[in-house]
Amino acid sequence: MLYDLHELQRSFLAPLAAFTGTGSQWFSNPYSPLAYTPLSRQLAAASELVHRIGKDYEKPAWGLDETQIDGQTVAVQEVEHLSKPFCRLIHFKRDHPKADQDPTILLVAPLSGHHATLLRETVRALLPDHSVYVTDWIDARMVPRSAGPFHLDDYVLYVQEFIQALGPKVHVMSVCQPTVPVLAAVSLMASRRSAVMPRSMIMMGGPIDTRQSPTEVNRLATTKSYSWFENNLIHRVPTKYPGAHRRVYPGFLQHAGFVAMNPDRHVSSHYDFYQHLIKGDDDDAQAHRRFYDEYNAVLDMPAEFYLDTIRIVFQEHRLPKGQWHVHGEQVRPQDIDGVALFTIEGELDDISGQGQTHSAQGLCSKIAPELKQQFTAPNCGHYGIFSGSRWRTLICPKIRDFIRQHN
Repeated sequence: MLYDLHELQRSFLAPLAAFTGTGSQWFSNPYSPLAYTPLSRQLAAASELVHRIGKDYEKPAWGLDETQIDGQTVAVQEVEHLSKPFCRLIHFKRDHPKADQDPTILLVAPLSGHHATLLRETVRALLPDHSVYVTDWIDARMVPRSAGPFHLDDYVLYVQEFIQALGPKVHVMSVCQPTVPVLAAVSLMASRRSAVMPRSMIMMGGPIDTRQSPTEVNRLATTKSYSWFENNLIHRVPTKYPGAHRRVYPGFLQHAGFVAMNPDRHVSSHYDFYQHLIKGDDDDAQAHRRFYDEYNAVLDMPAEFYLDTIRIVFQEHRLPKGQWHVHGEQVRPQDIDGVALFTIEGELDDISGQGQTHSAQGLCSKIAPELKQQFTAPNCGHYGIFSGSRWRTLICPKIRDFIRQHN
């Protein structure tokens, strides 16, 4: 019912968003006579602000059409390498002879509300020196019920299949939430003595052991019961979508949660955007648009996956306790041998606290010390680990060197 009410609200807001979007052009386009009235800047700014608050945000494009290799501009093509019901494995194919010689990275994106395009800057910085494959998760409301459910265990199986497809030279890099299923996937492969194992695991800002430095995100998961999450956050997809009647954690509820974490910051950001438009600060206004085009674009998560994550990762801590079984097989990180491990945390991370990701170092006890490395980025928050200046100038070069050391 809540999902249907949300869709009804969207229907009511759509005409207003369309009207204000047009209105902002009336009062700002140099060919419009209304752009030269005394209050044109204020009216144009107010119209665009209302338009952006009320509009729908679809999945953004990757927009990675080129990169630089050895000072040369090289075309990049987005190619679908594998397709699964809930995920596309895409390859950013570079048109350069060096492309076949560079290390291969499987970048496992979070399935935690935002689209994989949230890692656009991560991919952009990796492309000059690596062949990059990314897990592009599909909005659950677009997946028919005939495809079946999608559990956390299924996520683990997807990662294993992608590693097998890319071969033993691949380096697996996970950001935030997928550090847990990636560690599980590689652990199970090691326990089976799989012939295909990744060269390394790079784990960034993930909840491997949320008992370490718990954050507000962790506390929410432990102060509410499993049934509370199931009864209050899980809804069925309306009939207008391909995934009609599928149980999901809706994107609009996740977005409301994101905003509620820092409401003052978002109000201030929108007010600053209004002022930038009035003053004609186009660069600052465009930066605001880019950020919120990505931030406001959310997807529905399969209910099974979300509830599994709440219980297994945040409430019962099965991975660090050695109590997690995937389809009957125990997850044993202590069986991993010969796979290099690099864990990265942010000093100011308020989503995955300090020590949560580095705990993988102790769990993977069989990995030789010379194959292990860890780094805590100073003055760096959660998003700064994989985007922004610290990612580009501090963290990405360390990852590049680590991969080449173990390639």
